[in-house]
Amino acid sequence: MASLELENLHVALEDGTEIVKGVSLGVDPGEVHAVMGPNGSGKSTLAYALMGHPAYGITQGRILLDGKDVTELGADERAQRGLFLAFQYPHAVPGVTITSFLRSAINAKRKAAAGGKEDPVPIPEFRKDLTAAMEQLKVPRELAQRYVNDGFSGGEKKRVEILQMAMLKPRIGVLDETDSGLDIDALKIVARGVNSLVGPEMGALVITHYARLLHYIRPHHVHVFVGGRIVESGGPEVADKLEAEGYQEYGEAA
Repeated sequence: MASLELENLHVALEDGTEIVKGVSLGVDPGEVHAVMGPNGSGKSTLAYALMGHPAYGITQGRILLDGKDVTELGADERAQRGLFLAFQYPHAVPGVTITSFLRSAINAKRKAAAGGKEDPVPIPEFRKDLTAAMEQLKVPRELAQRYVNDGFSGGEKKRVEILQMAMLKPRIGVLDETDSGLDIDALKIVARGVNSLVGPEMGALVITHYARLLHYIRPHHVHVFVGGRIVESGGPEVADKLEAEGYQEYGEAA
């Protein structure tokens, strides 16, 4: 069984409109799966539902993480068990510094792993890890004391999202349109960060509209997502075909 397993997943909005219509997918550590689809196909809905957003209800199917059913768990519990979502449009959190935010998130994850007992990360260890991750992702040191995403450029926001992923070390990283709003230099930096994290302990589900991100994060598997369903799966050549031909062959749903 894969680390992340989606079994016939159906997702609807609060008004009952079904957006995701039966998705089955498995992602293992060391693997990059790309979900590609046209605008409005339901890709971001899938990402939010995976993370437990309350506005997106799972009406059928299951989400398994390392063999355990997390379908009914809240977003915080899913995060503690190893799911991470990098947002297309990261929100600002005025009043909370990046350093404070990351320490709190890491300590919450450590507390959950310790069965509810406090187990805070030692400050020297945290500082060492944070400095190394910021250098790798070319995040300026001064950003660490700024409020989360408050007044950040698009590139800074996306780098900080990947910085969070590097510090939290999830089992599965879900990246929702991470290339949105990035220039080519920022895109390369973000991609290098993701590539460095994918390995024996982490897999990635990369959700994107364009193939350009996949020139730098080369996927093992590509899934074409149209009308709330996976309509084709294959290797990296599927992304190359979509870049050349678009989604027209998938009909009106595209």
